[in-house]
Amino acid sequence: MEVDPAAEPVAVYDEEGAVVGVAPRGEVYARSLWHGVGGVLVRSGDGRRVYVHRRSATKLVMPGLHDCWAGGVIGPGEDPEGTAVRELAEELGVTGVPLTPLFTLAYDEGAGGLRSHLFAFEARYDGPVRHQPEEVADGWWMPIPELRARLADPSWPFVPDGRMLVERWFAGQECDRP
Repeated sequence: MEVDPAAEPVAVYDEEGAVVGVAPRGEVYARSLWHGVGGVLVRSGDGRRVYVHRRSATKLVMPGLHDCWAGGVIGPGEDPEGTAVRELAEELGVTGVPLTPLFTLAYDEGAGGLRSHLFAFEARYDGPVRHQPEEVADGWWMPIPELRARLADPSWPFVPDGRMLVERWFAGQECDRP
């Protein structure tokens, strides 16, 4: 039996970042409710490359766009790191790697758009990647200078919240640590 992604329960947040309830994912998106997202940037062990992927064409939000964060919405009773661990395993098949917290940002497209608190983590990993076909259409390792260059082109189809996160990551020099 296939599960309807729009019916998935999601933790609802207030504008300040506190959990205030639960609603189905479809309602969260339709009503522009604040919610939380846990995301993981996967870097190679030497820190020189980032795993970039293209979202599947069947995603509810931003189908077919590129991203470099494995992540998803925070469910009821989950904390951001637990969500990040779960999503990393689901989307890329990566398990058993420690996560380093990076930062948290608010993403607000305004009335009628997405509103979320983004909890960013990093994982260092050189092992195999296994895509979940419902989530990820394709993926590859990209050198950080190439990622910077591609993101400098606003026409590159990249998820807007992921773009904001990676630009914050670039600005904070977390990307330059070995």
